[in-house]
Amino acid sequence: MKLVIVTAVEAFQKDILKLFKKANIHNFSSSEIDGYKNGSSVLLASNWFSGEKVGNESSMFFSFTEEENIELLFGLIKEFNNHLETNNPIKAIVVPIEKFI
Repeated sequence: MKLVIVTAVEAFQKDILKLFKKANIHNFSSSEIDGYKNGSSVLLASNWFSGEKVGNESSMFFSFTEEENIELLFGLIKEFNNHLETNNPIKAIVVPIEKFI
């Protein structure tokens, strides 16, 4: 069993739910988060409120699942990201689990 964590901008929330379903990941949790990118100083200087950092509304999903489901999910995410027209790909990581109850 491993822990998979997926993050994406909020606009992709329904897409991620479909990807989880296709990857046979039916039990998961989610949380709304703010995503930030470190902008260049030129971009910050052009912002009227340059002292203010504005985050993108994002979502984080996580699930304890089997490796074969994660492999399928990663393939689906790669395919999804290959067809994006934005600079906000879905990100995913895997964390091994040593013990669980």
